[in-house]
Amino acid sequence: MTTTSTIEPATRPRLPHLVWALAATHFVGRAGGVVRSFLVLYLTQAQHLSPATAGTVVAAVGLGDVGSQLLGGWLGDRIGRRNTMLAGFVGAAAALTALGSADSLAGIWVAAVAVGLTIELFRPAGSAAVADLPPQQRIRAFGLLYWAANLGFSVATVAAGILAKHGYGLLFWVNVLASLAAAVLVWRQVPETRPVASARTRRALLPVVLRDRLMLAMTALHVGYFTLFLQTFTTLPLLMAAGGLGPATYGAVLALNGIAVVALQPVAVRLLAGRAAHAVSAASMLLVGLGAGLGAVSHGTAGFAGSVLIWTLGQIGIAVRFGDTFAVLAPAELRGGYLGLASATWSVGAVLGPLAGTALLELAGPTVLGVTCAAGGLALFAAQRALGPALRRRTAAPEAGTFP
Repeated sequence: MTTTSTIEPATRPRLPHLVWALAATHFVGRAGGVVRSFLVLYLTQAQHLSPATAGTVVAAVGLGDVGSQLLGGWLGDRIGRRNTMLAGFVGAAAALTALGSADSLAGIWVAAVAVGLTIELFRPAGSAAVADLPPQQRIRAFGLLYWAANLGFSVATVAAGILAKHGYGLLFWVNVLASLAAAVLVWRQVPETRPVASARTRRALLPVVLRDRLMLAMTALHVGYFTLFLQTFTTLPLLMAAGGLGPATYGAVLALNGIAVVALQPVAVRLLAGRAAHAVSAASMLLVGLGAGLGAVSHGTAGFAGSVLIWTLGQIGIAVRFGDTFAVLAPAELRGGYLGLASATWSVGAVLGPLAGTALLELAGPTVLGVTCAAGGLALFAAQRALGPALRRRTAAPEAGTFP
């Protein structure tokens, strides 16, 4: 990998209070996000919906989630990062309350869409706030936010299983209170960071993005990456079950992902901050493809665990450089919109990945799935490397986010 100039660790400036406040907000929001992982069980066991109907409700949340990324970025540029995060957390509390109390299928669907539209509004707005920082602070700041969110998610997965034993209603109340607590953190601790000039020089997002061929290429590339990465969470349990391994083993293997992210993310930030972003991303995409491919052709616990560790290393590498790479691409007055579009690639992948992975596994079998994943990783690696010169030119532009 090639290197770029960076500030030596001994002279790195301390992260501002804003970043620590955002990290605390991400942790609280994720740690209290206990409803989503148990939503299917709530719908089938408490609301007595069929699995297929429950699946449509979960899909409604996912579709709303795609919209929330775009809306959160757009609102962040229009009404400010802080106001958007406040609206998201308070709106999510209201939507979760509505979903937990809805007693008709129509009401459940409407509330599910509302949950999807509000529960992720904070993410692109928070990313835009970090992108407003000086460039030398962005990588560490984005890394801290990702680490805090994953630590919170790890807490949520454990807490949700314990709380669910006392009734699904408790899950909703904990999630609502966590959303309100995160809103209080934003209100008390997070200042507005939107550049003053951006409010006076608003350009429409869509025409700018459609002229930005590099942004379009990076968006398409990351949709492909997240489709490849997120299909693993659907196909892995099926592959392990077919191999005679039970849910407890699957849970233990998947736990390696969270443990590795929490343990290795801070180290990865220090190691990769000075590397060329396109090289880090390309190698990371290759690791995800190879890890997913290994998992598809594995037959024992050790093989599945090894595959998870390999694609987790790729996941960490992408996370280290994801935010600052898209921040460099964005014009200052459209940072929220650009980062919202970047975040939406994850949401689109969350819809396409499970569909593509399960369909390929069912129609062609695990070997073809494994070969396809490995080939996909190689294709993403080559495509990301090919975009390297354009990314370097954009990074070296006198004003970040400028393009012909």
